[in-house]
Amino acid sequence: MYSFKNDYSEGTHPRILNALMEANMEQMEGYGEDKYSIEAIRLIKERLHREDVDVHFFPGGTQTNLTAISAFLRPHEAAIAANTGHILVHETGAIEATGHKVISIEVKDGKINPSQIKEAMDAHTDEHMVKPKLVYISNPTEIGSIYTKKELEDLSNFCRDNRLFLYVDGARLGSALCSKENDIYLDDLANLVDAFYIGGTKNGALLGEALVICKDSLKEDFRFHIKQKGALLAKGRILGIQFAELFKDNLFFDLATHANSMAELLKEAVVQEGYSFLTDSPSNQIFPILPNSIIEGLQEKYIFYVWQKIDENNSAIRLVTSWATKEEAVKDFIEDLKSLKKI
Repeated sequence: MYSFKNDYSEGTHPRILNALMEANMEQMEGYGEDKYSIEAIRLIKERLHREDVDVHFFPGGTQTNLTAISAFLRPHEAAIAANTGHILVHETGAIEATGHKVISIEVKDGKINPSQIKEAMDAHTDEHMVKPKLVYISNPTEIGSIYTKKELEDLSNFCRDNRLFLYVDGARLGSALCSKENDIYLDDLANLVDAFYIGGTKNGALLGEALVICKDSLKEDFRFHIKQKGALLAKGRILGIQFAELFKDNLFFDLATHANSMAELLKEAVVQEGYSFLTDSPSNQIFPILPNSIIEGLQEKYIFYVWQKIDENNSAIRLVTSWATKEEAVKDFIEDLKSLKKI
């Protein structure tokens, strides 16, 4: 069985594993104040062309989101998210558990636009309701779509004009940035949003995310929030070593490019066989619509999510490729797809 279920089935890139092993017996400071974490922060700032941002490392995405959003919002303030958004659907109410409502916006392509945000704001009129204050987006979205620079600029301008924070979940940010359809650079994010994170867990790291806080007013006492939410690792070097390795050269982007290339091979094959997609995704997640009989045949050799029932005879599946996806496995899947169609 070969898995196309997610992009974290494998452990970590060998270079990162070697770096962790080489530093294993070194004695160093804890809680992210080690030399590797300091170097990783320097490298990320260098990529962003911004010395005035703060960078903090977290074990995982949910901890990053709940710590950041709860720190940024006052008790009566709420976050706005797409109805497919990770904080709304897949984080077990983590944001709500910190005391902040998530306002859901119905979207078709996974992306939020300013007019939708305005509708949410207009629906929350006074002190008898929560006050919308933070706009949460992910890039790529949960259904694989990506934001264009123009879309991000429009969101940024709207949020600044309306005193809203703009926060980007970057769990698969590498895939978005390395998509052939992308026109956003890493440093654009630092200039257009208030905070975002760079996902390592889903792009070759053993674990870890790097939160970048760009807005000065959100930086104060942030390490207190990390500690209070249980995310300040004593052995913070584990995260620092990995991000130092990812960003000392082009490894972070090379791994994301490979994942996208494998997804593109799958996508081309699905198109050639005459099948359609649930959503147009230029990232490392694709959602082909296939006959149930073919899905059942593929499940004998491959692991993936059956994402959504389309009708009695067809369903959409999700195929996810990773930094470690083997090209021969992709080609085998394609051949099996062709063979099953002929049966």
